[in-house]
Amino acid sequence: MSASRTRLCSDGPEFSRLVMGTWRLVDDPVLSSQEILSLVEECVDLGITTFDEADIYGNYSSEESFGKALNLNSSIKHKIEVITKCGIKLISDKRPSHKVKHYDTTRSHIISSVENSLKVMGVDHIDLLLIHRPDPLMNPDEIAEAFSLLNDHGKVFHFGVSNFTVRQFELLQSRLSMPLVTNQIELSLLYRDLMLDGSVDYLMQLKKSPMAWSPFGGGGLFHRDTENEELHRVLDELSKKYDDAGYDQLALAWLYHHPASIFPILGTKKIERVRAAVESEDIHITREEWYKLWVAAGGLIP
Repeated sequence: MSASRTRLCSDGPEFSRLVMGTWRLVDDPVLSSQEILSLVEECVDLGITTFDEADIYGNYSSEESFGKALNLNSSIKHKIEVITKCGIKLISDKRPSHKVKHYDTTRSHIISSVENSLKVMGVDHIDLLLIHRPDPLMNPDEIAEAFSLLNDHGKVFHFGVSNFTVRQFELLQSRLSMPLVTNQIELSLLYRDLMLDGSVDYLMQLKKSPMAWSPFGGGGLFHRDTENEELHRVLDELSKKYDDAGYDQLALAWLYHHPASIFPILGTKKIERVRAAVESEDIHITREEWYKLWVAAGGLIP
């Protein structure tokens, strides 16, 4: 089977519903360029064509590693969509001028970050650029200038944010001539807060899909401890009903059941986990089962 495709919003890009995150590509064990390329090609064969990067991933090395892999087969660049993020400055031996971790959403930094991302990834445009984190010193007019310039020059096609509150999203959108197409936020069975504080509701109001990072709770979903004992009991029960579905597949099915049309972002380097994730689109849990998982994960029903 193949992953489905849909638009983030009516005036946004069409992406694969499952997005492949790249932040672990350079974690131990480090994949070679050929291994990364093989993973990308296998993902594309499975219908996962959208890849999520950030300038800071892998201590400023993930984008470059991704680009070296793509350059081994340049034709693959025409089959994928690239997301990347900017706005965080880490203390790093690769950025010796940074003396303290901080945010930078100035016009000059956004433009220079995109220019570097294009260079190291070897692509001629970014399909979606996100501001990585809210910046207390954010000047929305400066960001608007940077976005307009990048879009006018064909370097970035669409724009969005990551980890923004509703008010921060509204503020930035109020200064832009183009729509913000998404907010990439933390969503999972183990982190449900943004389904209750208005963040997901607001995106639904705008008819824009959220992107969900860490859909397995940073791996916490799989930890065998007393805190997750009831959740694992319910997952085991549902696994029997849905053809021995894995915890990861049921966690994705739980996100898919939500009417916000959530785009989960995978973080695995194992192709068998990717295949399982694609198959999860065929698991259609019931409303009662959705709430059963919510309660088992610690959610309250008033």
